[in-house]
Amino acid sequence: VTENRSDLEDLHLYATPREQRFRRFASLEFEGQLYMTPYDFIQAVTNDEPKHAKKWRSLSKQELNQILMETPPVWKGSSKLFRNLNEKGVISYTEYLFLLCILTKPHAGFRIAFNMFDTDGNEMVDKKEFLVLQEIFRKKNEKREKKGDEEKRAMLRLQLYGYHTSTNSVLKTEGEDLVPRSYWDTLRRSTSQALFSDLTERADDITSSLSDTTLLVHFFGKKGKAELNFEDFYRFMDNLQTEVLEIEFLSYSNGMNTISEEDFAHILLRYTNVENTSSYLENMRCRIPEEKGITFDEFRSFFQFLNNLEDFTIAMQMYNFASRSIGQDEFKRAVYVATGLKLSPHLVNTVFKIFDVDRDDQLSYKEFIGIMKDRLNRGFR
Repeated sequence: VTENRSDLEDLHLYATPREQRFRRFASLEFEGQLYMTPYDFIQAVTNDEPKHAKKWRSLSKQELNQILMETPPVWKGSSKLFRNLNEKGVISYTEYLFLLCILTKPHAGFRIAFNMFDTDGNEMVDKKEFLVLQEIFRKKNEKREKKGDEEKRAMLRLQLYGYHTSTNSVLKTEGEDLVPRSYWDTLRRSTSQALFSDLTERADDITSSLSDTTLLVHFFGKKGKAELNFEDFYRFMDNLQTEVLEIEFLSYSNGMNTISEEDFAHILLRYTNVENTSSYLENMRCRIPEEKGITFDEFRSFFQFLNNLEDFTIAMQMYNFASRSIGQDEFKRAVYVATGLKLSPHLVNTVFKIFDVDRDDQLSYKEFIGIMKDRLNRGFR
């Protein structure tokens, strides 16, 4: 069933901002549940709005099975996986939230994520363990649901999770009124509460209510019997981060090996609350009159640094610069201490020229951290 625009907008009133974004970019529907294609997901994390107004296309069981049959195994993954799959894939709402988590996490966090799924500690994650994700994110969303018409919320839950009413949780109920700040925090806290025996006991209930997706088939095979090791899990996460950054970089590079410093500034200031971006851009144009360009390696290293922003903040506080400006040398040293990354002098100089509004070659620590937190979370802090 393809829903018309008035119904779409009506349910939008009862959706959270993340739910609204997923519904705007999703293009497929199967048995009442909405799905993104890999192309939709890439669009959702690299564009403000869909290129075209979406109408959800209804998939038949045969079409879904054909899509899943063409899904490559995890050992054939690459940093072009989502681009290669394009429209031939289905991503559920909870998987969308999981993929967003991946985009904002440092490489050191990949092991933590894997261990959180590996509830029996055998160094492998199976499909049953991975599906606890469905329950964890569903429970968090129920806490965030907007109050109002229960019938509308029920319709929304069907679209996002594929069921009409709440299911029993595989998680303990202790301390449920404590809502962690982010989906990553939810994942960390809730998986530590999940009992493997409980999950095994209820695994059939969970899987019977869910359709297979591209991610489940990619990780666990067409029969769902394969297991995921850490190396494959790490490679998938690293590839996804690289792929999204490549797409953003290529959208400005026009086939060249570099993007301009001004384009780099445009990308940095996207999804932030900065109202007058023109002042930052004008400031940078005046201070970097000769264009040298930012390479992809520099571009990628900066966003790897952003994914370590929390550790960088701690390092800066240890340097006791929390309430005052910092120079380029202090900045480079703090980045290296916190992340092990050595940012190129040109990249650091460019960052300073963008954000050093009063032109004293010092960076306002608090302002910079605030803007970068917005950018890291793509507008969903």
